Amino acid sequence: MNVSHRFLIIAALFVTCLITANIIAVKIIAVGSIFLPAAIIVFPLSYIFGDIITEVYGYAWVRRVIWLGFLCNLIFVLFAWLGQLLPTAPFWDDQEAYTSILGYAPRLLIASLCGYLAGEFANSFVLAKMKIATQGRWLWTRTISSTIIGQGLDTSIFIIVAFIGTISFSPMMILYHWVAKIAIETVATPFTYIVVGYLKKREKIEIYDYKTNFNPFIVSN
Repeated sequence: MNVSHRFLIIAALFVTCLITANIIAVKIIAVGSIFLPAAIIVFPLSYIFGDIITEVYGYAWVRRVIWLGFLCNLIFVLFAWLGQLLPTAPFWDDQEAYTSILGYAPRLLIASLCGYLAGEFANSFVLAKMKIATQGRWLWTRTISSTIIGQGLDTSIFIIVAFIGTISFSPMMILYHWVAKIAIETVATPFTYIVVGYLKKREKIEIYDYKTNFNPFIVSN
């Protein structure tokens, strides 16, 4: 399949949402009595765009986009870290603020990257397999079911690796994050239907991953 400009736009939105989520995650917001990272408003969008790519273009292409997102995130973190190390101008007084926002602790970085890979690949695998099982019907069952599993893995891995053994850790953190992400995906279902329908009509494709190799560590079809 030749890559179209529509695919590139969706892939770019996927990566942008991922990197944006990592930047704004340092802020904690209050939803009533529940505290969540600000990334909760954008990170689920990466799953929505991942669902769209899987549904329209197939698992082999979303696998490439997932690894592209991983690489772009590493590049961002690397240069943010190098920027932190560079000598500070004598008149610039915001080094502490820079470090607070963009200075990633190794433990949090490992937790984020591991959760991302496990969650995104699980999400896309479940959606692709369910598309075959449902013969392309009931898209909403695929998007929501894959999100339940993918976001469950992502959230659990991130919070356990990042916070277990600290005073901040609580199993309820996993539940709150998980439920919030599923709720956003559910509310966005009409949007997913619109974009998927538009892309399938424009691209004139309907991909079923009958013969796809689902190994996440390869990037060829």
